Amino acid sequence: MDALDLSRWQFGIITVYHYIFVPITIGLSFLVAGIQTAWVRTGREKYLRATKFWGKLFLINFAIGVVTGIVQEFQFGMNWSDYSRFVGDIFGAPLAIEGLLAFFLESTFLGLWIFGWDKLPKKVHLATIWTAATGTLLSAYFILAANSWMQHPVGWTMGDGRAELTSIGAVLTNSTTLVTFPHTVTACFLTAGAVMLTVSAWHIRRRNQDEVFRPSLKIGAWVVLVSGVLVMITGDIQARVMTEQQPMKMAAAEALYDSTESASFSLFTIGSLDGSEELYSVRIPSLLSFMATGSPDGEVEGINDVQREYQQTYGEGDYTPVVPVTYWSFRLMIGFGGLAMVVALACLWFTRGGRLPQSRLLWIGALTTVAMPLLANSFGWIFTEMGRQPWSVFGLLKTEDSVSPSVSTGEAATGLIVLTLVYGVLAVIEVGLFLKYAKAGAPEITPESDEADKPLAFAY
Repeated sequence: MDALDLSRWQFGIITVYHYIFVPITIGLSFLVAGIQTAWVRTGREKYLRATKFWGKLFLINFAIGVVTGIVQEFQFGMNWSDYSRFVGDIFGAPLAIEGLLAFFLESTFLGLWIFGWDKLPKKVHLATIWTAATGTLLSAYFILAANSWMQHPVGWTMGDGRAELTSIGAVLTNSTTLVTFPHTVTACFLTAGAVMLTVSAWHIRRRNQDEVFRPSLKIGAWVVLVSGVLVMITGDIQARVMTEQQPMKMAAAEALYDSTESASFSLFTIGSLDGSEELYSVRIPSLLSFMATGSPDGEVEGINDVQREYQQTYGEGDYTPVVPVTYWSFRLMIGFGGLAMVVALACLWFTRGGRLPQSRLLWIGALTTVAMPLLANSFGWIFTEMGRQPWSVFGLLKTEDSVSPSVSTGEAATGLIVLTLVYGVLAVIEVGLFLKYAKAGAPEITPESDEADKPLAFAY
């Protein structure tokens, strides 16, 4: 492996690792705000206890997410300096806005929320968590705007061998951003709902604090179901925009080599290692055409035809991504997300009316639901980024031309090993803290205790 391969592995590992925390943070911030709103409006103690419990898990996840996210941006200067030099004028703008506006907004008001329990009026204190939650959405939007420019460059011109920004408005209203943002955010809510469902199911199974965790389980399950439907709708819209902008990615998602009308979608395929030859598959007729064009009779361009078009436009070269990776990551993304919805529906049905299901399979499903959207998110990003290859910025800059020329193979390997080990340590800390406070249950609120006004804190 050379420096390019090692740098790609490092970026992939850190990105997937960091994105474990992002959707939980975004989704839980709003769920905690909603539960606290229920407490402020009703005064019912169970909602206060739930707010304290889920709020602490949210803070643990937020803290680790910030730590892992910092390293993300350092990589652009360390391993991808040629990329940074080429796109820095554009890519840096939304990231700067995110840091100066969104991140400071969420961190400032989150601090007020953490330490303001006994110092701020109830409604003012409630406003702080809603403001912090809104900040997480703004952060997501600006970061997705930067990533969407890599998928579909707009608002730029070429100057002195590098891309220069001509319209920040065009970058922030990129058509790719407008479809990616709702799809990503609804997936965040699906993930947070799954976290709430799994933790609540663990306590309910042990008959721990049913008055707190039964409502939480219902909230989590409904959030998974509703957001799951929205993920499918927004994903359908995004697929059509993606097909228009990056037809090779959609063709690779189905391993479709020849342009086809009424193209079917394969649920499962066995084929050659490079994906060029199909031996066996289970297919849904016309579904790929509907996903790509909105019509069951629409034509979907195949890899071979798109390859010829790209060679005419961009010159000689291989513009096909790793087909098995795009094919399976696309299906695993859909499959794990759908499976989480099935489990959520089953949990709502079998726990209705205060029931305690005896089915071991149901409890196993509920306790593993948290992993399903996390895997779906990871495979979704793997598909998005790997499907764009060989481009780092589609149509403008190839990945092989983006790596730092001064970074040797040994240096890249050292960075990969060190960062992977550091992130491994952080994973142990995160899991340890999360499990410790998840198992502890919701705090008891009594007239003798100061728990109602006590600032939220956690320690390893």
